[in-house]
Amino acid sequence: MNNEYIPFTIGKQKRIALIAHDGKKQDLIDWCDKNKEILQKHFLCGTGTTARLIAECTGLPVKGYNSGPLGGDQQIGAKIVEGGIDLVVFFSDPLEAQPHDPDVKALLRIAQVYDIPMANNKSTADFIITSSYMNTEYVHEVLNFKQNIENRVKSMK
Repeated sequence: MNNEYIPFTIGKQKRIALIAHDGKKQDLIDWCDKNKEILQKHFLCGTGTTARLIAECTGLPVKGYNSGPLGGDQQIGAKIVEGGIDLVVFFSDPLEAQPHDPDVKALLRIAQVYDIPMANNKSTADFIITSSYMNTEYVHEVLNFKQNIENRVKSMK
């Protein structure tokens, strides 16, 4: 039996993290407002100012974490590791240098490690939010980290 991967289920109600760099906050607010009917069926959270602005401008309830540069990206990453985030919508600004770029890269990496869908721009977010998977459970396979560690330890003996 191959136990290298284990199944994880993303529930029907998604737990969605909403993040945007300063130059993309208005784009994310507009996207959330346009997709309000869909988003209101899911649990929303986000980093600092972005979460507050989305809540104020759209009326959607959004649980706020710290601002990205103050650890919010790491908080979202930790929630992914704990199984508390199913989808990340992160409107990043590729034309502006970000002082907390290492934090952003760590968040992108952890989303990849845990096979979490992530949209980095509007068109990808549009594809994801209109997918039939938004209305159903989705089972995906994630690396069995416990087994992976056991195998690594055995190989070092």
